[in-house]
Amino acid sequence: MLDRYWRIFVTGLSFVVFGVGGIVLGLLVFPVMNLLIRDRQRRINAARTVIRCAFRVYIDMMRVIGVLRYEVRGLEKLERGGMLILANHPTLLDTVFLMAFVKNADCIVKGALWNNPFTRGPVRGAGYINNEGGAELVDDCIASLQRGNNLIIFPEGTRTPKDGVISMKRGAANIAVRGGRDITPVLLQCDPPTLHKGEKWWRVPSRRFLIQIDVQDDLAVARFTEGASDVMAARQLTDFLQNYFAGKCQSNA
Repeated sequence: MLDRYWRIFVTGLSFVVFGVGGIVLGLLVFPVMNLLIRDRQRRINAARTVIRCAFRVYIDMMRVIGVLRYEVRGLEKLERGGMLILANHPTLLDTVFLMAFVKNADCIVKGALWNNPFTRGPVRGAGYINNEGGAELVDDCIASLQRGNNLIIFPEGTRTPKDGVISMKRGAANIAVRGGRDITPVLLQCDPPTLHKGEKWWRVPSRRFLIQIDVQDDLAVARFTEGASDVMAARQLTDFLQNYFAGKCQSNA
């Protein structure tokens, strides 16, 4: 019982640290960077490096205080540029983990985070993509890949629900097809399940949970685009990704 109360406390502490860290970066670190680094692209690269290091420290802090454990396999596959990284989304921490291990990472940010006082400083300073871009969103993502950024996308659009049923949206496939980019899939698993969609943070599992990150081999997009329109290719690729991630999650359960 004492162990459970301790994990509730340190889980809450972790959320507080995350919020305070976001404010510190937004009010102190990034304004100083804006003054010292005049070139916009250099400033963005520096901001992303700061965020990656901060997230790495953050997840290691959670490991040390007993919130979680984590394992990463295939990390060497992420030592490239211009990757389109697609991952499933079982927990609230998925973005934090991937951003901690991927260099020069770009991502799509919800409008709520773009304007949130705890997160707007870091996400704007790092030049992430606002998902309120409308019809231009896919073009913005392709342009990011062309600049050599590693774009992280969760094709489900939100966290996987408690029942574990994965439902892919077509946006990620549109980016892959129109941008002519192969996909680097990343399989994320959490045991026991926690922090999934709709779950309160204080409902901690019965034991410290394990986050497993498994970087898969690249998936060639050409097999879907040859002789097919962009619309049809995106539809077929979305169906493939749905079965791919669902099958991987079931086989590793």
